[in-house]
Amino acid sequence: MTTLRTPPPVSEEEIEASWEDAPGMPGFFTTVDHKRIGVRYIVTAFFFFFSAGLVALAMRAQLAQPDAHVLSAERYNEFFTMHGTAMIFLFNTPVLAGFGNYLLPLQIGSRDMAFPRLNAFSYWIFLLAGVFLYSSFIVGHPPDGGWFAYTPLTSKTFSPGVNLDFWGLGVVFVGISTTVGAVNFIVTTFKMRAPGMTLNRLPIFVWSMLVFSFMVIFAVPAVTVAAGLLELDRLFGTQFFNPAHGGSTLLYQHLFWFWGHPEVYILFVPATGMVSMIVTTFSRRALAGYLWIVTALVSIGFISFGVWVHHMFATGMPPIAMSFFSAVSLLITIPSGIQFFAWIATMWRGTVKLTTPMLFAIGFLLIFLLGGITGVMVAVLPFDWQVTDSYFVVAHFHYVLNGAVVFPIFGALYFWLPKITGRMLSERLGKLSFWTMFIGFNLAFFPMHILGFLGMPRRVYTYRSGLGWDTINLIVSLGSVVFALGTGITLVNIWWSRRHGEVAGADPWDSDTLEWATTSPPPDDNFDAIPVVESRHPLWDQRPLPVAASGADEATRALGVEGAVDRATALTAGLGAEPAGSFDIPEETALPLWLALGIAVLFVGLLVKAALIGVIGLIVGVAALMRWAWHTGEDPA
Repeated sequence: MTTLRTPPPVSEEEIEASWEDAPGMPGFFTTVDHKRIGVRYIVTAFFFFFSAGLVALAMRAQLAQPDAHVLSAERYNEFFTMHGTAMIFLFNTPVLAGFGNYLLPLQIGSRDMAFPRLNAFSYWIFLLAGVFLYSSFIVGHPPDGGWFAYTPLTSKTFSPGVNLDFWGLGVVFVGISTTVGAVNFIVTTFKMRAPGMTLNRLPIFVWSMLVFSFMVIFAVPAVTVAAGLLELDRLFGTQFFNPAHGGSTLLYQHLFWFWGHPEVYILFVPATGMVSMIVTTFSRRALAGYLWIVTALVSIGFISFGVWVHHMFATGMPPIAMSFFSAVSLLITIPSGIQFFAWIATMWRGTVKLTTPMLFAIGFLLIFLLGGITGVMVAVLPFDWQVTDSYFVVAHFHYVLNGAVVFPIFGALYFWLPKITGRMLSERLGKLSFWTMFIGFNLAFFPMHILGFLGMPRRVYTYRSGLGWDTINLIVSLGSVVFALGTGITLVNIWWSRRHGEVAGADPWDSDTLEWATTSPPPDDNFDAIPVVESRHPLWDQRPLPVAASGADEATRALGVEGAVDRATALTAGLGAEPAGSFDIPEETALPLWLALGIAVLFVGLLVKAALIGVIGLIVGVAALMRWAWHTGEDPA
């Protein structure tokens, strides 16, 4: 392998002809381009974010005053269930996967993901699962058993309608998307890095997505099994969760929380990866403690699977068992604290530039600090027994799941949208959005701690006057409106940017990683010639960036511009990412969509108990899968 400062001249038309999708709607439904799929993930996830936010505002309108009648008890339960379900299953995880889809191949110097068609399939499953869940509103039977769907209240005896079937089948449905996407991230990271990109040179965001993916592989099957067994009980009369027939209601909680608490860190880990990238760029120095942060991320991935029972401290488990989980719940704060101090050290030794992305990163630090402190508090058994099922817990998990995840995601929007769209966002509107969100968030969720201490239980749709909750609930509801207004300002900013934003250069932030080495937006092939990496900060340390040339053997065939013309990307192996082969990117196809549609029809058949509909969906899905896997001389991925 040799390196060149300038790739040999090749017609741009040749490269574009190899990579461009079909125009119009055919290209929309058949694309396998990781960038288009990543953008769709982000846009779709934000649609669910704002829809879930509107539902939350309706709930807060109901709770703003005592004995209010904005929502009935039944409607409140439906809104409460769909708010939590959409935020967890349809926004937080998919939007992080969307950023990973778009950025990971660019950051490791690849032209696409390892399995482009599987990538398209994961998006279509996610979209159809969201449509499936929200269609419950159209037929008038939205899920109403809480986003956790605890048994036995969600059994057929106590919830006889199809409301909970929408939830159970929908969770299994969306779990397919998350799992296959995780496999794709893992293989891409290990097999498609640019030459010289050793594991200790990976961007922290790539490390975070790798840990995220391994956690998904081990955690999501648990909630899939929980929802699947619940549906077997509901649809076919099995008794997995019925103690009268040898089942166990606590079994459901164990399965659910074995996913549910790692899920907190599944969301948190990529968010911290985003923060690390932003802090590095706007502190103008290398990230302090790179190896410590990587170790912390991997440690979180392991330790997070030993804390799930702290959600079940009030279920009457043996004290010895609970003490173990309490200790592990305290232990997991150590790797999180390592990252926190590394970010502070990076800013302390750097020259901080307070751009909008940096403000969101700093806001995350403050919110995460409080969420982490209350997390330690609820890990202590006696305290947890006092605040279990109170609004203190609602405050805690919103500080962790909303503040410590949503703020980095908004920071990532302001940081990477110029790369995605080619246009800068307004700094004035961005800073206004941050301060409105930051003030509104703390106004909405900090008083909930006080409500919890005053005895307000969670999951109630109304309350009597004179309990000391009236004024605080009004403040919480007003804060929710302010927070929603702040998120709306970012929407306006994005709209303004697409029409009037300043044109972004390839690297408008003077950042250090490979995605900034391409144009904004990136070309279809990402890199005409694959870059050669010699440090953790290639754009700071390697000017101009060296690139590889194609060789005569299969290992180096795709490295240079010839690989771009051939619609191929390089495969690398080992810790040192040595050239090991070439991978021909499959052409666009509608097969992933047809397979997803077949699965969707199968789930509809299960929902309405119509065997014919289910069989039709099964036939369509199997036919699409067989055609996809049929070897025709092209790689079936």
